[in-house]
Amino acid sequence: MSSVTLLAVAFLASVSLAWALGASSTSPPLAPAVGARALSVMQAALLVGVLASTGAVLQGGSVSETVGNDLVIGASLTPLAVAVGLLTAAVFIGIGVATSYPIPAAFATTGAVIGVGLALGGDPAIETYRQLALFWVLVPPTGASIAYLTASVLRRDDVPDTVGIPVLGGLVGVVVANVTLEVLPASTGTRPTIANFVSRSLGSTPRVVGSYDLTMVATSLVCGVSVFLVLRRQTRQSVDVAVRRFLIALGGLVAFSSGGSQVGLAIGPLGVLAGQSAYLTAKSVVLVGAVGLLVGGWTGAPKIVQAVANEYSQLGTRRSIAALVPAFVITQTGILLGFPISLNNIIISSVIGSGLVVGTGGVSVRKITITAVAWLSALVGSCLIGYVGFELASTFA
Repeated sequence: MSSVTLLAVAFLASVSLAWALGASSTSPPLAPAVGARALSVMQAALLVGVLASTGAVLQGGSVSETVGNDLVIGASLTPLAVAVGLLTAAVFIGIGVATSYPIPAAFATTGAVIGVGLALGGDPAIETYRQLALFWVLVPPTGASIAYLTASVLRRDDVPDTVGIPVLGGLVGVVVANVTLEVLPASTGTRPTIANFVSRSLGSTPRVVGSYDLTMVATSLVCGVSVFLVLRRQTRQSVDVAVRRFLIALGGLVAFSSGGSQVGLAIGPLGVLAGQSAYLTAKSVVLVGAVGLLVGGWTGAPKIVQAVANEYSQLGTRRSIAALVPAFVITQTGILLGFPISLNNIIISSVIGSGLVVGTGGVSVRKITITAVAWLSALVGSCLIGYVGFELASTFA
């Protein structure tokens, strides 16, 4: 098989995986809003597609680098390896979409890329695996705990909505000021964030903590206070309207973040080939991932949105907000570290944690158990199939 043909197959595999991610892994963020009756399923799917593709363009770099270059030592991915690995991951995720048991894209893609990389003769990147495993293991209890505590506070009678919701929104505003946005300029060794951009524009000021100078801290606080004041005013006018708007905004932020994280899984291996081929560039690879997420969100997301919204835990608006706050923070942490992460893992853990605030009756233990088994099977199975699939494909290519 010619190199051009193999490159075309790898390209199509990347598009297929991006579609599967748009349908499955980027769709849960707005599911709590659907469960709380703040959005319809189709409205959520449309928003997921637009926001996830935007996040892919603005935040897709760090995870792409890890998936494409850091999972195996001593072997560079070939077009055939990329094709086999991405198709393997896409099949696993597609099975999740068809069965309504969301398969973590990070597990399926990481396992598949490791499998083909080992088949190429590479050595396992043990230290990377340890870091990923620790992060993945910590995500469910961390997300569930933060969601549970947040939901508990929002339900307290001595914490009125005119205070609790604005304070929570203010904290989210501070985080937004410090998320990585690759479209912004940044000096060497610093992250392109809103806070950093303002600091560069106004000139350096004395350091306050770590790499943060006085301007960056002030910018973060201004963003937080601005969101607080807006929500404070809205809650005084109508608590229900303010809560619903905040819920949709949070879901949108998580969907945006999911695009920045999940696109790396689809284009990371393809990005390796961009430096080896005149037909691909780094920008075109990112565009492939963004378009794939957009189409996947519009055409395949409704089923997963429905499943996450109604089958894991029955949530109200406040518990939905409690589920989305840790999801946003954890997703951005993964992007900052360059770790491939599972949005399904984060969202579902957070949804369960916020649901437990009213007891275990609203949580489907059977659904959770089956999902956990499916997740572990995806990680191990994709690695084995990726390895065997590449060995078989090599004999015919």
